[in-house]
Order: sequence, then C-alpha cells, then structure tokens
Amino acid sequence: MKASNLFVKALENEGVEYIFGVPGEENLDLLDSLRASSIQFILTRHEQGAAFMAATYGRLTGKAGVCLATLGPGATNLVTCAAYAQLGAFPMLMITGQKPIHSSKQGRFQIIDVVRMMEPLTKSSKQIVNGSMIPSMVRDAFRLAEEERPGAVHLELPEDVAAEKIKDWHLFPVHEMRRPDADKKSIKTAVEMIKNAKNPLVLIGAGANRKKLFRPMQDFINKTCIPFFNTQMGKGVVSCKNPLFLGTAALSDGDVLHRAVKMADLIINIGHDVVEKPPFFMHKGGTQVIHINFNSAQVDEVYFPQLEIIGDIQTTVDRLAQALDSMLPNCSLELLNFKADIKKVIHEKDNDDAYPMLPQRIVADVRRALNEDAIIALDNGMYKIWFARHYHTYMPNTVLLDNALATMGAGLPSAMACALLYPQRQVMAICGDGGFMMNSQEMETAVRLKLNLVVLIVTDSAYGMIRWKQEGNGFEDFGLTYNNPDFVKYAHSYGAQGHKVQSADEFKSLIESCFSQGGVHIIDTPIDYHENEKLFPNQLKEI
Repeated sequence: MKASNLFVKALENEGVEYIFGVPGEENLDLLDSLRASSIQFILTRHEQGAAFMAATYGRLTGKAGVCLATLGPGATNLVTCAAYAQLGAFPMLMITGQKPIHSSKQGRFQIIDVVRMMEPLTKSSKQIVNGSMIPSMVRDAFRLAEEERPGAVHLELPEDVAAEKIKDWHLFPVHEMRRPDADKKSIKTAVEMIKNAKNPLVLIGAGANRKKLFRPMQDFINKTCIPFFNTQMGKGVVSCKNPLFLGTAALSDGDVLHRAVKMADLIINIGHDVVEKPPFFMHKGGTQVIHINFNSAQVDEVYFPQLEIIGDIQTTVDRLAQALDSMLPNCSLELLNFKADIKKVIHEKDNDDAYPMLPQRIVADVRRALNEDAIIALDNGMYKIWFARHYHTYMPNTVLLDNALATMGAGLPSAMACALLYPQRQVMAICGDGGFMMNSQEMETAVRLKLNLVVLIVTDSAYGMIRWKQEGNGFEDFGLTYNNPDFVKYAHSYGAQGHKVQSADEFKSLIESCFSQGGVHIIDTPIDYHENEKLFPNQLKEI
C-alpha cells in the first residue's frame, strides 16, 4: 500500500471526519489519497483559518481536529494556532509536509526544522521517517492530543515517505482510556473542609468544560446547594438559570462578584487552569482553596491551594456529592445576597438607546435575539470582557472564547467550525474590526461551504483594548487607530449579505432577520467604548 493511503486509513481509524488545510506540493500524495476517503477535505484561504477550525472541532467534540499545511511558510503559519490549542487544551493534530529526506535536489529551499519549531508549542512533534511507522505514530499522536490535559500534536510527513510502498501493515485499535481516580483520603479531607466551612463557594474552570463532566457538575451543584461562579472558559458548564449561580469572573479582582469571593471561607476550585487569567487572587492567611483537577496545581504567587484532589474529575465530584448529599451550607444564603447587586450592575444599561451602541445593549440584544442553544464564538478584544461578564449562558459550549492565548483572528474560523458541525443551530461570530480583518479572507470559505453564519463586527476603528490600557496608564493616544473597509460592500464582494446598524432599536430585529434568511451575513455595529473608562475600574470601586 502507498504510505499516504495508509496515513489516510490511520486517520479514518481514528474517526476523523474533516481535514482543514492549505496543501502544498509536498502534500500532493496525501491529498490524492484523501480523494477516495470518507474524510471531507476543507480548503481554507489561510493556514490559520484551517487550524483554528480544527482546534474548535477538538474543543467541541473532545476528538482531535486535524489540519494540513505544507513545509516552510505553510508550517510557520500554524505556530499561533499550535499555541492556541496547547494553551486552551483543545485536541488538535497538525500535519505538515517536507521535502524528500532520503534524496533531494532542491538544496535548502523552504526548509526549516519544523519539528523542533513545534516542540515548545505542542505535546509532541515528530517526523515520520518510514512509512511502516505511520499506524503507530498516528495512534500515539491522537492518544496524546486527546488525553488530559488535551492539546496540540504535530506530525511531519516528508514527500518521499508519503510515496513509499508498504508491504506489511496493520492499524492499531482505538480504545477509551480510563483516568485514575483520586485517593479516598484526599476526598475525605475535602468533605470535612466543606462541612466545616461557613461560606463555601464553587468555582468552575476550563478543565471542567468537558462533555463527560456536564452532568456530574450539575448534579454536584444541585445536591450540595453550594453557590458557584465560573471562569470565562467555564461558562455554561452549569446553566446560569441555576439559582445558585453568582456570575462569571471576567476580571481577576475588584468586580462586584469578588465581594462574594472575599466573603467565602472556602473555594472549591473545580477544573481551574492557570493558563486563564486568574478569576481571583489568593493571599497568605486568606480564603482556603481545594484544587480539584486531572493534574496537580501549578503553584504561583496568587494560587497555592491548601488541598489538591488529583484524578478523574467526574469520579471526584460524584464521590463528593454522595458524601455531602444535600448538605446545605449554613450561610450560603448570605453569599447569594450578592446576586441581586451583580444582576443590577450587569443589566443597568440593557435598554440604553445610545448610538454608537453601548457594549451592555449589544450583549443584551444578542442574548435576546438568540435561542438558548445558539453558539457565539468570540474573537479577542474589549467586547470579550463585556460578553464574558454580561452574556447569560444556558448550555455547555454555547460561548466559545479564548482566555488562554487570547489571540486575535480566531473568532471567524472558530464560528465556521461550529456552523459546520451544527448546521441547525444559530451560530454567530463576534469580532472586533481589528480581529476580523486578520482572517477575514475566510468569508470566502464560509460562503463556499454554504454555512449559516452571522458575523457581528463591533467597530471602533482602533485596537480598542490596548487603547483603553494606554489611556489608563496615562499615555498619549498614539499608534492604535486605523481605517476600515465598507463592511457591507466587503460582505457583498464574497457573495454574503452585509448590513450596518443605524440605531440601537433596529439591532435585535436585524439579527433575527439574518438568521431567518440563512446564509452568511455580516453586521457592522459601531460601538461606544466610553463605558470602559466609566466601569473599569472607577464605577466598580464605588460599588
């Protein structure tokens, strides 16, 4: 069998549905092998678009998404996405080509050491030097990408290896791996700490945002009746409709939510990953913290838990719930008293008619226009904090944001992957004008794939978050503004629909109209970021 055919069979054996990519001449054998495969190849307009889509596939399904690029510049374009998947814990396999390694007449043309380049950014980066090694190396790559903590892996398939003929081969069976359970002593200690706490509080972090944990997490909250909040990447694991929900830690400190955090005498920290900006700061002699995760805590100046329960999170929370049962905390109602204050601050300007629109009104109207199972995929900018803080989430993985690498340019391709996987659900990409333009060429891909997708661009003609920081640090306003294309015409040039919001009152109905029509739409929405200075941090200090 041709080695590239064997490679495709190994991918099929792993259940791969899609490969996203931009091939080069070194990938042509593999590309030809994909023609007769059950795997759908999706051509994108940039390697970043392909890899962001693959990482999002992994994030949503728990199975490694796969992307393809050529050597040299194709591979270097994957670097940001490798870091995105690795920091975000999204399982992804990157496949890159390479010049022939046994005999090549092209000198060093386009050749860099891609394997070594990827090593610091991945869980594993390897070159396939013999076609007979393909089945074992592919199986191992998927195992590493998907096991806790998930992340990025890389395989380099040189041109001459892909063309080899393999006589003896067999595929390796894929089996589910069980993670070790936490030891009984640590669970017993945690039960005693929770029982002795007057104001325990649960934090749900990114590590708890796994498909198999949604039910156990909901059961744990409902059985113990302990109030909870979540990090940005823990949004939706347990619905915000739950009466015990306090809010999202969009800031590290100083928000209204942190009044409850500081009043807590024990924080049960489930799945927190220190790659996220800290949802709270620990202090010597302050609130005690129980760390529950697949892996031990990465201790730093602001995070040093007093107890660690290491092992399968599902088993841990199930055992804790059984041991605690309906143990209502003595003073849990006291923590819940802050909920009214939090809601008041968040919803104060939901109906403000200002134009350009205030962030609060934008978030509120997006929520009002969308179904409960709709998915929003956010790029990175100041608006992300507003959505993280204000947007109500009712179901898991309905708010996709990046609070790890926090890279710009991921919002549009991430939403495209969602629309591909869930064609019957409403999917909206929410981007700043800066982040949108970094990968806006993928609009062509979205139209070509006939996706149902609404792209909301909040426009301020500046790198708004950095400009806000610049002002907050007392610097002169310099170097962060730009001009934008006419986004309505830009949408039309790709065969999509384009709209510009002219007043706050028309915004919600415009969103609803776009989804009812179907297809790809851009909505250009001017935003007024003066609320940043009013609320962060001045108003919060007053509150």
